[in-house]
Amino acid sequence: MSRLHASLRRGSTPACDGRTGEVRVPLTLYALDEAQDYPDLVMSRSEAEALFAHLRVALVPVPEQSTARPEVVR
Repeated sequence: MSRLHASLRRGSTPACDGRTGEVRVPLTLYALDEAQDYPDLVMSRSEAEALFAHLRVALVPVPEQSTARPEVVR
C-alpha cells in the first residue's frame, strides 16, 4: 500500500457553486513526488465553513496577552 499525500492542484483554484453552496477544491495526489491522481475534494458549504474555522485556529497565532501596562504617550 502506497502512502499518498495531497496538494492543491497547480494553476487551479477552489470554486463555490453559488446555487448549491457546494465547494470544490482541485487536488493532486502524490506518491512521494510523483503525481498519481487528480481528484476534487467536494464539500457542502457547512463542511467547508467548519474546515475553514479549524484552519484559522491552526494557522493564525493567538496574540500573547501582556501583563505589562501600556506606556502613556505624551
